[in-house]
Amino acid sequence: MPPVLQLLIGLPLLLVGGHFLATGAGALALRLRIPQLTVGLTIVAMGTSAPELAVSLLAAMRSSPDIAMGNVIGSNIANLLLILGAVGVLRPLTLTTSIRWREIPFMLLSIIVLAALVNDASLSSMGSGTGPDVLGRGEGVALIGFFAVYLYYVVSVARSSGMQAEEEVTTLSLPVASLMTVGGLIALIAGGRLTVSGASGVALAMGASEALVGLTIVAIGTSLPELVTSLAAARQGNADLAVGNVVGSNIFNIFWILGVSSTISPVPFNTRLNADLGVLAAGTLLFFLFTYTGRRHTVDRGEAALFLLMYAAYVGYLAVRG
Repeated sequence: MPPVLQLLIGLPLLLVGGHFLATGAGALALRLRIPQLTVGLTIVAMGTSAPELAVSLLAAMRSSPDIAMGNVIGSNIANLLLILGAVGVLRPLTLTTSIRWREIPFMLLSIIVLAALVNDASLSSMGSGTGPDVLGRGEGVALIGFFAVYLYYVVSVARSSGMQAEEEVTTLSLPVASLMTVGGLIALIAGGRLTVSGASGVALAMGASEALVGLTIVAIGTSLPELVTSLAAARQGNADLAVGNVVGSNIFNIFWILGVSSTISPVPFNTRLNADLGVLAAGTLLFFLFTYTGRRHTVDRGEAALFLLMYAAYVGYLAVRG
């Protein structure tokens, strides 16, 4: 099957599989009497990151580390600059104190932790290059540990404040929920295999690197659930959900997806991706600063448009870098 066709089939399978898995698993959890708040903040939220998980996990297992790592970093950059930029142009984003001082700093922390872990060999050798930079199993466990802390914090804050889950979980019969869960998982596996294989083939045919394809085509494709969710929330005037969906997804992508992927199969790190981590960190800091410029606690349309311009410039840089 031609690589482009594999991508065209694989990406939709990922999106459908993620939706089915989140819906089915959420309904099963409710049948098991797990509180809807916990389901909404965990299972359903992870559903939007399921395509990234499938791609990165299968890429790591199939010895395509640049796709595994590039998919997560590229997806996070797309979430931040492309999705929040598009949402902010549609409707200015007024952020709560929690998002400004808890979630955004936690997102920045995830970037710093990842940068330290993937560059540990270079840092320990003080640049002498005595060993390759690899996100190993021990570091994967550390990332999962950070994810567990974040998850505990999210659920604890939600319960203490008496808030309800923002995501709606459909109540389904046990057979239907089970079928959707299994079907979603199968679609994710099949879609992940096709996407990884197609991305590698496209990179080879274009003479481009796997990192470039992972940072662009695959990253944007797997970010579509976040785009749809955030745009829908913005149209309804729910800035917290629009921004929280992106911020939560970015934290999930680094701590959970790369944690699980590297625990199962260590992921070699291409040091060229440090530049992309720098873009992600700079965008996150700028996002925080935007809440204190112009209209206080608000990302206005002009600032959101700047995000879109930054993303266009970033893609242009990637095309030149190759």
